[in-house]
Amino acid sequence: MKIVVSPNPYRDKQFKNARHACALLKKSGVDVALCLPFDVDKSFEIPQDLDFRDIETEIRDADMLVCFGGDGTILHSSKIATAHHIPILGVNIGTMGFIAELEAGEIDLLKKLPLGEYTVEERSMLDITVKNGNQTLFHDTALNDAVITKGAIARVVQMSILCDGVEATSYSGDGVIVCTPTGSTAYSMSAGGPIIEPSAKNILVTPICAHAMLAKSIVTSPRRVITVRIGKSGRHNAFLSVDGGKSFRLNAGDEIVVRFSEDVTKLVHLKETSFFEILNRKFIR
Repeated sequence: MKIVVSPNPYRDKQFKNARHACALLKKSGVDVALCLPFDVDKSFEIPQDLDFRDIETEIRDADMLVCFGGDGTILHSSKIATAHHIPILGVNIGTMGFIAELEAGEIDLLKKLPLGEYTVEERSMLDITVKNGNQTLFHDTALNDAVITKGAIARVVQMSILCDGVEATSYSGDGVIVCTPTGSTAYSMSAGGPIIEPSAKNILVTPICAHAMLAKSIVTSPRRVITVRIGKSGRHNAFLSVDGGKSFRLNAGDEIVVRFSEDVTKLVHLKETSFFEILNRKFIR
């Protein structure tokens, strides 16, 4: 069994948790490859005793990816794991860590992996494309959400939300969130959207500070195609961010087309924890 261990260097100080995990897995007979999830700043000092390898190379014949960080790190790492059709296990050393399976104090549970004592859950993803006329400007997939927001200068962004080509609502506001059930506990929840159990198959559309009395969250079937049409905003722009990644500038007339992806993210579970137990632990303090 080969496992890629990928720690966020800014979260895992001196790679304490990654070191523990690598030692434990190697002792259990696992072939371990230690890789950074992203390029670090040139001023960041990598300990000389650690052998970091290229993740793009090592992931090709790996059986699993174990990453250390917060939800942002797990979302980032899930893209490469999904692209290579392998499962991912997150260890939370961030703040919320809602997607993570383990907390930092539970690393010893990783010894279950080479024994096959784990399950894999498939999480739905979204396919996001930005078009203007017949031209495709942007494409990505999301485990959590696609967020369209106004620029820092713009007062509001005007948009129309279409479902299978039929207008569902239109309004001016700060933006809109289109998310998966997994993403329903992220930005969408903070914006007043409902919580959806991750195993459900739905697309959730949640307005952000809409200037309209009847602009509410919409929960659709996975068969629907959601289109967000950007209206005129003068000299100002709106922006699209997928899973919290780098923003893509949008212009009037752009259409953001969101549908269920054929890809799924595979999350590894080592514990039999109810989704509602996690809700209580993470959100009710």
